[in-house]
Amino acid sequence: MARLIGATSPTFDMERWRRRLAVAQQQRPADLIVANGLVANVFSGELIPANIAIVDGVIAGVGDYRQAAETIDATGMVIAPSFIDAHIHIESTHLWPTEFARAVLPHGTGAVVADAHELANVAGMPGLHAFRNAVTELPLHVRWTIPSCVPASPIESPGATLDADQTAEALTWLESGSLGEMMNFPGVLAGDEEIGRKLLASAGMIRDGHAPGVDGDALHAYAGSGITSDHESTTASEALAKLRAGMLVVIRQGSSEQNLPELLPIVNDVTYHRCAFGSDDRDCHDLIVNGHLDDIMRQAIAAGLDPVRAITMATWNPAQQWRLQGIGAVAPGYEANLVLLSDLRQVKVATTLFQGKVVSRNGECVADIPSIDAPEFLFNTMNVAPVMSRHLRLAPENACRAVVAIPGQIVTDSIDVDASVQNGFAVADPSRDLLKIICVERHHATGRIGVGLIQGFGLKRGAIAGTIAHDAHNIIAVGADDAGILAAIATVAESQGGLAVVADGEVKAHLPLPIAGLLSDRPAGDVAAGYEQVEDAARELGSTLPSPFGTLAFMALSVIPKARVTDRGFLLVGG
Repeated sequence: MARLIGATSPTFDMERWRRRLAVAQQQRPADLIVANGLVANVFSGELIPANIAIVDGVIAGVGDYRQAAETIDATGMVIAPSFIDAHIHIESTHLWPTEFARAVLPHGTGAVVADAHELANVAGMPGLHAFRNAVTELPLHVRWTIPSCVPASPIESPGATLDADQTAEALTWLESGSLGEMMNFPGVLAGDEEIGRKLLASAGMIRDGHAPGVDGDALHAYAGSGITSDHESTTASEALAKLRAGMLVVIRQGSSEQNLPELLPIVNDVTYHRCAFGSDDRDCHDLIVNGHLDDIMRQAIAAGLDPVRAITMATWNPAQQWRLQGIGAVAPGYEANLVLLSDLRQVKVATTLFQGKVVSRNGECVADIPSIDAPEFLFNTMNVAPVMSRHLRLAPENACRAVVAIPGQIVTDSIDVDASVQNGFAVADPSRDLLKIICVERHHATGRIGVGLIQGFGLKRGAIAGTIAHDAHNIIAVGADDAGILAAIATVAESQGGLAVVADGEVKAHLPLPIAGLLSDRPAGDVAAGYEQVEDAARELGSTLPSPFGTLAFMALSVIPKARVTDRGFLLVGG
């Protein structure tokens, strides 16, 4: 069983300590030696030839150790700490946690700092408890940051809410002890009472940030509220301002949020210890085909970052920020959570160890992962009022501005438009890449539907729809014609959630996501293949976005500039 990493130290075990003392002083054999490799030392920045002696899943010593019950030969390899994602939403992979573990272990992941606010927006505290239960036996550490903004803002319509009392309760969990990303930055700056209660409940704990575009005096007020990290920077100047304000800068490289190229220039000899890597939102296909932290590090190294420094940013730095005791380094007393890299610059993971046990080898998960299924209540979360063609009508006077999707980003722009009009209503005009965007409330059958125009998706015909719509996770759809939009919405609603592509009166691709409308109950490989199919089908309709569904998922998020459409209509954020 994985030891829970929280704010409280594990119970001291006298016998294990004495065994480790004996192994460290070579008075008895180790359980395992990883021999003949180069150890990446995150403290000195060196690659040091050494053998690693392990007993009871913990490193006893790093040096000239030779006696052990078992030896792994690491000749020609670099031995590093297993990687730590400084900020991720497991829900965005579309995988239940057990399948998530199978997917990431071969990529060298040993721990994640996870915010489950996606599931919380759909299923509240019961959803958090279900996720918490699902990870307790994994060969992977999960540190929960407790959602601070469910809903993300007062103008979103989620399935559930978390108040300050519930947040305070969850903050007592041993594997928690941290407040999740504070998305409602306008509420922070206004001194909102409910936010103040959540800050009070998290006194003395780490508080994660979410402050896209916040700068100057507002940034100082936000950081001065005890918020010490942020993953929302999209420019080097923004990231540097946050670093100067005392924040850990999490360089995000997800499937639709690709900020690494812009932010990497801030990393230098002085600043690197205050930077880390996070995937935030990485879909299952991207995760399996391209990788996880290994993929981010590979890109960073190719862009010029020193490999050992990249390892430090993916291990020790997040461990320090989140107070993950006993992991993040290859040193005496640390858990034997290791990756063996056959190619350092390519971050090619040959073997992953968790607490001294091999959990992946040559790209395959070999760990014994328990089967912990999602509870039944998560399979029945769709409650949608009937959606008719009349609900998609858009009056011309309400169609003067459009959202603009930006490839590789989750920030958007907005433009003034002269909409095409038919029969007295504004309509999509694919020839100008001016499509309809629809958001349907799907939790309480309110019948509330937001309608607007959007540019940047490139669809020439048909429509795409999904129940992944950060953070309230209502149904979101973009299309070139109302019939396709209606059919795509109906497809995902009838399958208890999912992603769908519809054109010419038929469903071209469909990925059911029946667990809360966010996650699949299928194996990771099947989900990745299904996700690739819906993405490819969207591209066949004309989309030129790197990830059509990855971008679609953010078009209703009311706390990211600049324009969105929620179930309450067109919205400008920050201008």
